[in-house]
Amino acid sequence: MTDAGTTVVRLRPRSVAALAVAGLVGVLGFGWPFLTGAGDPAAASRGAGPNAPYLFLALLPLVIAVVLAELTEGGMDAKAVAMLGVLAAAGTALRALSPGTGGFEPTLFLVILAARVFGAGFGFALGSVVILASGLATGGVGPWLPFQMVGLAWVGLAAGLLPRASGRAERVLLAGYAAVAGFAYGAVLNLSFWPFSTSLPAGMSYAAGEPVLTNLRHYAAFYVTTSFGWDCVRAVVNAVLILIAGRVVLGTLRRAARRAAFEAPADFEAPADFEAPVDFEAPVDFEAAHPEAPAQSDALEQSGQPPPAQPTDRPAATRWASP
Repeated sequence: MTDAGTTVVRLRPRSVAALAVAGLVGVLGFGWPFLTGAGDPAAASRGAGPNAPYLFLALLPLVIAVVLAELTEGGMDAKAVAMLGVLAAAGTALRALSPGTGGFEPTLFLVILAARVFGAGFGFALGSVVILASGLATGGVGPWLPFQMVGLAWVGLAAGLLPRASGRAERVLLAGYAAVAGFAYGAVLNLSFWPFSTSLPAGMSYAAGEPVLTNLRHYAAFYVTTSFGWDCVRAVVNAVLILIAGRVVLGTLRRAARRAAFEAPADFEAPADFEAPVDFEAPVDFEAAHPEAPAQSDALEQSGQPPPAQPTDRPAATRWASP
């Protein structure tokens, strides 16, 4: 069954561990401006801040690849992987039609609903694959791509961990989450380029070696000034889409999950009326199968009577008359 809040694709302990490692690397990759050289004025001269993200930029794709390999190996069977491909293609089409223009980015809508039906691990995988596929399709490949993959993967992961609900309450819950995720997604992705922006005023730029609270104030001013309006559009669009089309999409995904029977055990036992195949090449011993046939043949020869006529299955109208 795939009732509201039911996880269709479950996670093994190894998959949970892989997701935890990916989350830790992602937190370090996004949060290094507030962690590296904080409170150390000499950090700027040592280059501790600007050099920190290169390590995470190399680690993030590797960690994501390990997580996806672990999920597809143990957490998802062939049918779940096929469903992942179909939904990733749909998400790629949505993102290609409007790649964040003016904040209109309905991709979160699909990832959230799919993660709600198929589970947190599926949502993480779908978010990563959608960004990767759309980046390859639209030419949007660059240093920002791993950060976008992790950001949308987190959106799907958290959507799969939301509490149980059903009916209108479920759609309201998902719509509220989509609104919050719309702001969080934009705020997190800004951290991938904010520290490197050199044309910002002093009150909004990254200050290497300054205390954490100072950089948090600078980033808050940067976020409100630059991307808050875009994120408002993203939050409203995805929340409204869930309220309008959430019932239909959730029902369609759950019917597909029931028919696919992702967790149904495979039964290789033969049915009760199974018969062994006939070996047509084996020799047939007619006398052993019919021991009375030779005795009847000898009796007919001794009596001088002709052998009985063999029955025919042809209609009477098609038989040839005897001369």
